[in-house]
Amino acid sequence: MRVSKVSKWCGTVLLMAALLVMLPAAARSPSPESPWQWPVDGVRQVVTPFRAPAHDYGPGHRGIDLSAPTGTVVYAPAAGTVAFRGTVVDRPLLTIDHGNGLVTTFEPMDSTLVPGAVISTGDEIGTVASGGHSPADQLHLGVRLDGVYINPMLMFGDVPRAILLPCCAANALMRAGVPVGRSL
Repeated sequence: MRVSKVSKWCGTVLLMAALLVMLPAAARSPSPESPWQWPVDGVRQVVTPFRAPAHDYGPGHRGIDLSAPTGTVVYAPAAGTVAFRGTVVDRPLLTIDHGNGLVTTFEPMDSTLVPGAVISTGDEIGTVASGGHSPADQLHLGVRLDGVYINPMLMFGDVPRAILLPCCAANALMRAGVPVGRSL
């Protein structure tokens, strides 16, 4: 019975790895001919990294929080059209539609731009404000591809490629008390 539980566990791990390989290429990395610009000047410091939820309504962190003092100028990482500017709950935010299913949201951020405004890469789009889920002096950046949150660092080329390692079946079997190195 212990072997079957381990086998199911390893099968699940292999299935998840296969699904990750089959994701659309755009969800894994941006096209090399269109790298995005970092949205704030200064040292690139991610205070809180992206953490994908296990399912649509699961816990996670659907973006990155950047170190950026209140009042810091924020720049468009890529060309697009302002889709929304306003306050949601207690946070001022700005959403930009970059086309091809890519949408960015910045919060908390004060901006004078209006929906429909066309922006170019590097244009000033606002300043870091206060409010929202991030502590003071941080800017949250979320990126969605076809409605699904992805790691924004993919768009900046700052995520190292994942390296798949052999399944850890031997370790799992040993933890389950199954002798390893002998036929079962």
